[in-house]
Amino acid sequence: MSKNWILVLIAAFVLGFGIKSYLDAQSTAKRNTVGSEQTILFGEANRAVDIFDLKDNRIRVVYFGFTRCPDVCPTSLAMMAGALNQVDDETKARFRPMFISLDPERDAAADSYKYAQYFHPMIEGLSAPLDVTTPLAHRYGVIFRKTELENSELKYTLDHSSYFYFLKPDGTLITKVPHTLTPAPLVEAFNTITSEGK
Repeated sequence: MSKNWILVLIAAFVLGFGIKSYLDAQSTAKRNTVGSEQTILFGEANRAVDIFDLKDNRIRVVYFGFTRCPDVCPTSLAMMAGALNQVDDETKARFRPMFISLDPERDAAADSYKYAQYFHPMIEGLSAPLDVTTPLAHRYGVIFRKTELENSELKYTLDHSSYFYFLKPDGTLITKVPHTLTPAPLVEAFNTITSEGK
């Protein structure tokens, strides 16, 4: 066998091994995307909270927003509160509602917690640096961006999509409910998920 053929075979082997290693790494990363790593945010009294702690088997109901939101966030959290008030205690106990701030620059953990509690005592208000919340939000397709406000004391606002994300304890998406002006779609989601035993 000529030297050239040996070099070609070696190059093909190395390339094939490299591609296999890359694909294996990608597959492992994909498997590890949800639920295998801690996702630490901060809540009441700045306490660290692993929102995907598998010891807690409640379904997470997550809403992403910010405390200075003029209309969409307060309406959405009011609808979540209304839905929680309309389901029975047994159903309610299966869920863990959360408000996660997309504006940690202005929303400290204590502020997020206090804001969420204003709507309902079951809703956890949480905050964390953007390097934690941005990939978390993007995992579920949340879109948000900062918009500068001229001649305003607020200086900027956030434009963001508005959904309630129902998640398994490991972070797997079950369903999402769009922004609503009535608690009915959320009540239906609570009851459907409970009846299906997810």
